[in-house]
Amino acid sequence: METVPKASQDAPPKKDKPQAKRKKPRRYWEVDTTPSATGASPGPPPKKKRNRELRPQRPKNTQVTKKSRISKKTLVARKSRGPKKPEPQRSLSGAQDPFPGPAPVPVEAARKFRRIDKSKKLPPSKSKTRSRLEAAEAEEEETSVQAARSELLLAEEPGFLEGEDGEDTAKIRQADIVEAVDIASAAKHFDLNLRQFGPYRLHYSRTGRHLALGGRRGHVAAFDWVTKKLMCEINVMEAVRDIRFLHSEALLAVAQNRWLHIYDNQGIELHCVRRCDRVTCLEFLPFHFLLATASETGFLTYLDVSVGKIVAALNARAGRLRVMAQNPYNAVIHLGHSNGTVSLWSPAMKEPLVKILCHRGGVQAVAVDATGTYMATSGLDHQLKIFDLRGTFQPLSARTLPQGAGHLTFSQRGLLAAGMGDVVSIWAGQGKASLPSLEKPYLTHRLAGHAHGLQFCPFEDVLGVGHSGGITSMLVPGAAEPNFDGLESNPYRSRKQRQEWEVKALLEKVPAELICLDPRALAEVDVISLEQEKKERIERLGYDPEAKAPFQPKPKQKGRSSTANVVKRKKKVMDKEHRDKVRQSLEQQQQQQQQQQQEKPKPTGARPSALDRFVH
Repeated sequence: METVPKASQDAPPKKDKPQAKRKKPRRYWEVDTTPSATGASPGPPPKKKRNRELRPQRPKNTQVTKKSRISKKTLVARKSRGPKKPEPQRSLSGAQDPFPGPAPVPVEAARKFRRIDKSKKLPPSKSKTRSRLEAAEAEEEETSVQAARSELLLAEEPGFLEGEDGEDTAKIRQADIVEAVDIASAAKHFDLNLRQFGPYRLHYSRTGRHLALGGRRGHVAAFDWVTKKLMCEINVMEAVRDIRFLHSEALLAVAQNRWLHIYDNQGIELHCVRRCDRVTCLEFLPFHFLLATASETGFLTYLDVSVGKIVAALNARAGRLRVMAQNPYNAVIHLGHSNGTVSLWSPAMKEPLVKILCHRGGVQAVAVDATGTYMATSGLDHQLKIFDLRGTFQPLSARTLPQGAGHLTFSQRGLLAAGMGDVVSIWAGQGKASLPSLEKPYLTHRLAGHAHGLQFCPFEDVLGVGHSGGITSMLVPGAAEPNFDGLESNPYRSRKQRQEWEVKALLEKVPAELICLDPRALAEVDVISLEQEKKERIERLGYDPEAKAPFQPKPKQKGRSSTANVVKRKKKVMDKEHRDKVRQSLEQQQQQQQQQQQEKPKPTGARPSALDRFVH
């Protein structure tokens, strides 16, 4: 019998089976093209391997044709001259985008950010100038579209206080608002009891983060009112009439009893401006770096804080000045006088730009909204009026108050606040750049003393009130702009960012001579002044330097610049100009004759003639 050999015996070793190749893991952007994978999305076809053995060989006896001189590149270029079909854009997963390209922007959203009025046609100009204007318009259009598209990133929306059916919002107290809001917003309502050195004037910085207050008895302080961190606190031992932050919270201007003093955020006195004496009101123009002061002597003084020089000192000729406000739109200063008028001033003019008769008695307070559209005034006749500043300067609405408003201020969203004794009333409109409705107050609040200063905090729904008992911070829903520009007024900027912003603001400082009623007029050409200057120049020189020079032929070589040839070429050009003038005059005569024939009435009742066909 044959026995099966055992494994231990000398038997031929078995060959190892060929191991199956491990399948390469498929990435999420790759697609399996095997037929077993059902339902898979189509992907790029696999690369085919070239088989050199199956390539047909050329027979030896055949003749080789000469290669064409035309390169392959030109052939490819000729073939691809036709319009290429746009390939569908695919993502990493291989799916096609159903909405290719950027998202469309609504026309109304882009119009809100547009600064160029396209209704006005471009003036006739040279081709180079016209191309530049068209490029500027295209750039402005692209910028407005990008701004409208980035508006989606503004997550904050303005809120508002709405009562229930039939509920009057003016009866809602501050304690009720504090209970309804969150903890962070409730911390913004506080009262500072400072009866020893009152009454107080206050001012918020442009970023809305810092608050400066000055008491009539010499108390001056500045602090971060959000974190309640004190920056400085001093007593100047002199009456303080007004206080203002300059371009940043690092500098502070204080109008004391005699002179104007400048302090830093540590309370150290930096300057004492003795030319500005007995100052009653202060206003700072941030884009011009100008500090405007109104004094008891009736002078309006502009101080350039960047170089420390007085730009202009204007005599208002209206007695003591104690009411002043600035227009944030065009930087024009509004002064209220005891004869019931309000005058508008610019440092470039020695006379007022406009004078408006507002009240029958003296003007007590003036305020201008952020858009420069409306001006609110109050007088001794207990009238509160709102005027239109868009050229008409006419009152739009008026209201009789039980007591004359001593202080007025506008918020960023168009809310109007008035301090009447120890009561603060706030009127609201439909939104920004809308007229506040004076029929019914939006909110009211009673203070611990008589109000002496009002200001809405930028980018916060807070109204700061300075009174004889200290400082009160009120919550006013819907008062401020919810979104801020981080490159312009950033409340959370660091010290380094503030220094860089200050350098940029100094480089972009606007000259004081450009302050006018309509800033858009700066971009227009003054044709009358230009023609007058041209006439004066012609009279001074005795000839017109811009006149067309006579034709002078260019010299030619090989005897072609002889005197006879030069005279012929000059005469040829002169004849051409003469022919053009004659042609223009003939065209004008024909047009006049056609107009006369059209205007000439045809005789009625006359029989038509066969020759009438040749009249035309």
